[in-house]
Amino acid sequence: MDRAASIAAIHLTIADLPRSLRFYQERLGLRLHRQDEGSAVLGAGGHDWLFLTESASAPRAHRTTGLYHFAILVPSRADLARALRRLVETRTMMQGFADHAVSEAIYLADPDGNGIEIYRDRPRADWPWLNGALQMGSEPLDVEKLLAEARPAGGDYRIPKGTFIGHMHLHVSDLDEAERFYRDALGFDLIMRYGHSAAFLSAGGYHHHVAVNTWAGVGAPPPPPGAIGLRHFAIHVSDKAALANVEASIRRAGLAPDVSEGRVAVADPAGNHVSVEIGV
Repeated sequence: MDRAASIAAIHLTIADLPRSLRFYQERLGLRLHRQDEGSAVLGAGGHDWLFLTESASAPRAHRTTGLYHFAILVPSRADLARALRRLVETRTMMQGFADHAVSEAIYLADPDGNGIEIYRDRPRADWPWLNGALQMGSEPLDVEKLLAEARPAGGDYRIPKGTFIGHMHLHVSDLDEAERFYRDALGFDLIMRYGHSAAFLSAGGYHHHVAVNTWAGVGAPPPPPGAIGLRHFAIHVSDKAALANVEASIRRAGLAPDVSEGRVAVADPAGNHVSVEIGV
């Protein structure tokens, strides 16, 4: 995988577009880039990175593969503190907080139950390594101290420019199969395993661009077609050569990608759809 690869965008199916727009704009501070009948695109004022498609009749899936959470990376700890302040001010239910040694994170879900992480990275020089292996953990986050660092967000709160999707975390049915797909077919590096139930992979030495887990159950089925949740996510690479390398790697893995100009799309063994695209 291209060392400059990054998560570019996530496409979600949601049940009620106005409800979702209120949540993402008023509580998370995302900017509405454009809206059509039944769909909308949001971000932080730069490139588009959250695509919502409404389907009022979409089925809801439980204990399936699909999205565990997508992770919104803010530029600094002060920005994370302001995001937390906004969530408190709007009485948004949060599901957890963690200090992962490489990052600090807040966890919550949107109105349809799509998991979200909002996080900030520590400087790479401060990431803990042991015998060449990155040591990510999950310790309690000092929420009160973080909250004390933020002034009131106020009614005009907007997520800061420079915010983007830092990583994707997916439910899969078989950890070994998923690891082989993201490592061998897409070309990510395996950074670490969390026991026998999760793996973290990345490009360019990042702590992780993609995580996979079997917490919905080993052998979990894919969601029904058109279900609420993940439609697909996109990875950006830097140029045509990098894209061609990914396509070749996918084919060597025995898979048949859907190829179009500047884009290669494929599904992982658990049915999670991913496209690799040339970045802009």
